[in-house]
Amino acid sequence: MEQVTKLAGQRAVVIFGMSSCCMCHTMTSLLRDLGANPTVVELDEDPRGKEMEKALVRLLGRNPAVPAVFIGGRLVGCTDKVMSLHLSGKLVPLLRNAGAVWV
Repeated sequence: MEQVTKLAGQRAVVIFGMSSCCMCHTMTSLLRDLGANPTVVELDEDPRGKEMEKALVRLLGRNPAVPAVFIGGRLVGCTDKVMSLHLSGKLVPLLRNAGAVWV
């Protein structure tokens, strides 16, 4: 859990995902289209990926736990939560407050 929170706090937007996960790629594309430059941690390519994945499962209470999106060091959630924020117009202000976008 410590590694997850440490990585999540180092950048304005962090996505924990898997290189083969289409929803992880979708979240990355959405956030880039909004002007953010998310840091993507590919759990299947990281030597500590398995333990970080277990921590995310505990944190989110769901498996699979990816994509797990953190904005401003705080867990936003998975695809459904991020899309809900986007459709309600709350995602861009959240990104702005975290310093991820300036528009």
